[in-house]
Amino acid sequence: MLIDSHAHLDDERFDKDRDSIIKSLRESGIELVINPGADVGSSIKAVALSEKYDNIYAAVGVHPHDAKDMDENTIELLRSFSKREKVVAIGEIGLDYYYDNSPRDIQKKWFREQLRLAKEVGLPVIIHSRDAAGDTFDIIKEAQDGTLRGVLHCYSGSVEMAMEYVKLGFYISLAGPVTFKNARVSKEVAKAVPIDRLLIETDSPYLAPEPYRGRRNEPIYVRYVAGAIAEIRDMTFEELAKKTAENTKRLFGIK
Repeated sequence: MLIDSHAHLDDERFDKDRDSIIKSLRESGIELVINPGADVGSSIKAVALSEKYDNIYAAVGVHPHDAKDMDENTIELLRSFSKREKVVAIGEIGLDYYYDNSPRDIQKKWFREQLRLAKEVGLPVIIHSRDAAGDTFDIIKEAQDGTLRGVLHCYSGSVEMAMEYVKLGFYISLAGPVTFKNARVSKEVAKAVPIDRLLIETDSPYLAPEPYRGRRNEPIYVRYVAGAIAEIRDMTFEELAKKTAENTKRLFGIK
């Protein structure tokens, strides 16, 4: 069975068929899905989904796009959400210098605060980093005191940076782009990262893999990510599915 370690099933693009999608996951070979929040509203929805469906787990956090709207009350809300039984991470959090929807100093401030919160409540983090590789790494390294755990979601950086994250005890998660014909660096990362540090995801409804590129992504398409990586690593599909599922459960503390 596969695990989709990152999907936004709370997104409005699933409003018409969310229930049927979630109920059909197991028969499609998907054991469970981690649904991270991106702001307070989506974090609330993620928690609600996790409490409604036994095969959905939640993460709560504020994406860098919305860091400008954060204050201490937001941290208190996230702290309270983190106590829910099926909340398994703080995320997605990080830095995004591609869109710069929030000022960079504000992004960095609340990234640090959410990393601090994760360590306080004993949960791993789900990291978003776009066009901010250096600052993201520096802030995580600065925060790493031996207790910080997490994953670089939808990783798009270099092999060298991926291996530095592995040294810090982090996991690397790959998504639909690893299936793209010209995704040379993603394929190199897929081959280089130690198998016990690798996760797979869809980032639904974004970044659909081949052959569904350009359409709405869904958790069942994680099989195409798994298939591409298994081929790159010269593993069977079943071996890759088993190892990445074990890794996901280990990171997020799922029995």
